[in-house]
Amino acid sequence: MVLLQLLASISLLVLLLLSFIFLTKTLNPKKQSPSSSSTTTLPRSYPLIGSFFDILANRNRPLQWTADFLQNTPSATYVLHRSFFNTRQVFTANPTVVQHILKNNFNNYGKGDESRRTLQDLLGNGIFNVDGESWKFQRQVAIQEFNHKSLRKFVETVVDTELSDRLIPILSSAAKTGTVLDFQNILQRFAFDNICRITFGFDPAYLLPSLPKAKFAEVFEEGIILSGMRASALIPMVWKIKKLLNVGSEKRLKTVVSEMREFATKIIREKKHKLSENASLDSVDLLSRLLSAGHSDENFVTDMVISFILAGRDTTSSALTWCFWLLSKNQHVEYEVLKEIKEKSEAPIYDGVKDMEYTQASLCECMRLYPPVLADAKEAIGKDVLPDGTMVKKGMVVTYHIYAMGRSEELWGSDWAVFKPERWLERDEMDKHWRFVGRDPYTYPVFQAGPRICLGKDMAFLQMKKVLAEVLRRFKVVPALEEGVEPEFLSCFTSTIKGGLPVRIVERDQMEY
Repeated sequence: MVLLQLLASISLLVLLLLSFIFLTKTLNPKKQSPSSSSTTTLPRSYPLIGSFFDILANRNRPLQWTADFLQNTPSATYVLHRSFFNTRQVFTANPTVVQHILKNNFNNYGKGDESRRTLQDLLGNGIFNVDGESWKFQRQVAIQEFNHKSLRKFVETVVDTELSDRLIPILSSAAKTGTVLDFQNILQRFAFDNICRITFGFDPAYLLPSLPKAKFAEVFEEGIILSGMRASALIPMVWKIKKLLNVGSEKRLKTVVSEMREFATKIIREKKHKLSENASLDSVDLLSRLLSAGHSDENFVTDMVISFILAGRDTTSSALTWCFWLLSKNQHVEYEVLKEIKEKSEAPIYDGVKDMEYTQASLCECMRLYPPVLADAKEAIGKDVLPDGTMVKKGMVVTYHIYAMGRSEELWGSDWAVFKPERWLERDEMDKHWRFVGRDPYTYPVFQAGPRICLGKDMAFLQMKKVLAEVLRRFKVVPALEEGVEPEFLSCFTSTIKGGLPVRIVERDQMEY
């Protein structure tokens, strides 16, 4: 009798869910622009199924939905009952809570088993997918290599070469022919070439004038998309079953990851061979430095290098794409950036961009509104009480919502929706020049914070400021969108523009510059 009742209850629940799925296909919530004021009410929770109905209704806009209900929560922290099995997830846009989980109680919050399983195929046991001693060891190795002057110099050389030999000629050609370019795709290609040369010492030549296909770039991109589908799955059990049966997207992910790792392993073996034949060979790229330091385990090196390619490829290209669009919509800001470029144009490559305070402020302001990484989740190892009084049980996921924090009126003022680099600047009383004033990393966790703070932060700013300086001094980047149309925000692992960013390239009048 009990079994029959249970089966009847499950059948009824399935029927209700199927009915609701049918309804939501025709009654999707209206889209809101990223800058629209929040009208979202807090999610409704029901016995057993929790807030499943609200989650399902907002499945096509989870980022904006969660940001909206955080804005409607006085503490900027909310516990969402996800559905079934009594699973609950904490969302927060509270800097005090962020500091607690990323620093003060760091040892209690890690990637967690669920997150590791989701990204295991793509990242393996790389630095971004592990905790504990494995993370500490990789972190120390990375710190040692990233702080080395030769690697920094190599980064400068790679970026400058990629600019002068590839990006600038492509933009010059487009300006002469009037060709419309997908600037997001161009910047992704630029970033992919850069990061592959920096990490692998391998040039995929993805930004040649013909904009060729590149096998490694394509399987890498597909691997990210398929892994992102796992991470955003409404019911994670579905992808796990598909993986077990080796069907659909999981079968494809297995193939893609195999091709990606095979390609990486081939490069690693070739690099090992070159280093063994010529011990005096310059170890400038990250892979060579790792191998020369005695880290010869192929799985370890592959996982680590793939992790850094993921970090370096999508984040800088995302930030630059949004920045070029925002500058085109805010001519007074672009004017100030151009003025600073002119002042610094005679300085050496590194020193010139290093001191570009207004440009750095513009990039930070861009990433406030459109952070490359939109949110990050940590799993509680043990029970805890957050600073705002929220109870956290062992195994609960706590997500700090970077996107919501950048759009918080409490943190940024009533003009939070305005693209305003000046909020990051102060006037120096002595020489009247701008002086950059950063926010604390818990209010602005774009580069994470605490022990896991991004090691490539300075490298990323160097690359982004160099690209802005070299492109803007020569060209105007003019979005080729219909009047009144704005790019549609697309959230996956990183923030991108749905369908890309079509632009026209116009030679800049030297009198203007």
